[in-house]
Amino acid sequence: MALRVAVIGAGASGLCAARYLSADPARYLPTVYEQTAAVGGTWVYTDRTGKDEHGLPVHASMYKNLRTNIPKESMAFSDFPFDNSLQSYLTRQEVLQYLQDYAAHFGLYQCIQFLTRVDAVKPVHVHGGVKWKVTTSKVTDPDKQNTEQFDGVIVSNGRYSMPYVPTIPGTDQFQGRILHSHDYRVPEPFRARNVVILGASRSGVEISVEIAEEAKRVVISHSDPPSIELRRLPPNVRQAARVENIMGPNIVRFQDGQEFQADDIVYCTGYRLSFPFLNTECGITVQRGRAFPLYKHIINTAHPSMSFIGILHNSLTFPLFEVQVKFALGVLDGRLSLPSKATMDQEVDEDFKSRLEAGLPPHQAHSIASLYESYYNDLALEAKCQPIPKVYLPMADDSLDNLFVDPVKFRNAVYKITGPDSWERISL
Repeated sequence: MALRVAVIGAGASGLCAARYLSADPARYLPTVYEQTAAVGGTWVYTDRTGKDEHGLPVHASMYKNLRTNIPKESMAFSDFPFDNSLQSYLTRQEVLQYLQDYAAHFGLYQCIQFLTRVDAVKPVHVHGGVKWKVTTSKVTDPDKQNTEQFDGVIVSNGRYSMPYVPTIPGTDQFQGRILHSHDYRVPEPFRARNVVILGASRSGVEISVEIAEEAKRVVISHSDPPSIELRRLPPNVRQAARVENIMGPNIVRFQDGQEFQADDIVYCTGYRLSFPFLNTECGITVQRGRAFPLYKHIINTAHPSMSFIGILHNSLTFPLFEVQVKFALGVLDGRLSLPSKATMDQEVDEDFKSRLEAGLPPHQAHSIASLYESYYNDLALEAKCQPIPKVYLPMADDSLDNLFVDPVKFRNAVYKITGPDSWERISL
């Protein structure tokens, strides 16, 4: 009998899970729950911020002019290439169209229940094994709930919808505008204003450059020197140290002693993991940006028939989702054997400890920026599937290096894969 599997979310990771589940109907029977009316997850743009038309928090963190910061040549699912006629750096609309086409090509719409919110997930013991009770409701009729039982659950609700906002002394005194990048849409509201951007990672740099087209002055504040020195910033953009505090109605003071009179503060400080539908009996703890215990950042060691796809960051997203899904499904149907729970938990603890010892903060528990090649290859080996093509990682690295070196013009390039181990970047 086919295993019933609930997939939470129809963004890229959820669609990838549905694609491989639906490809083997003798083994799996998937149901995908999506609380919005469309596939695509964070790639679905909306002008709205705060609450959506149903009174739920807006999920997407997409801004209007976003383009990818890695080339399409290192982004595609293995069995569904991007259109070769497209430029290397895609618009948000092109990525969304790709995901819509992916869902249509593999017949995924038939297993998606749109406008359906997952309210609760709870393990239940049946005949000596674990099943899952999944309670849902229609966002248009939230008082009417429905509960179904599944053999497995794949959590793929994304990691870019719950903003993380650090505490800064004096924020309550600031009389200007404060927002998180989650709510940033267009640069025009910042015209002729003085803006502080908190965070110099990719989104912080890119939003700074876009806002600088309209703003009078922009200051990028970051806690540590970026991994690559920021160069060739617009003339009205400068860098500063971490914000120490806010003094009075509009003065931002930095730890290096600089002060800046700001009209607006934009937090580009990342996101928190959030799984509000998980019952405590699921055995997952979320603390300081870390969800645990997750073996390989995927498998719930307390109940291995529950998996999480896409909580890693600083990674190649679509290709990574594919390998993670294949590993999770192999575990679910018994083709892949796991170590004992004690062994898995020990590996989870050691992985986290090694990050702390390397100087990473706790909220970087699921970052694989410096570890991704070994993670991808090891996971593919365990999943008994093809690894991510060797050229994907160096192309993505090259692109991100150029983002920091020339954030205004780094997209003026075309990437070409010239062989299994070779590629080239052609400047335009």
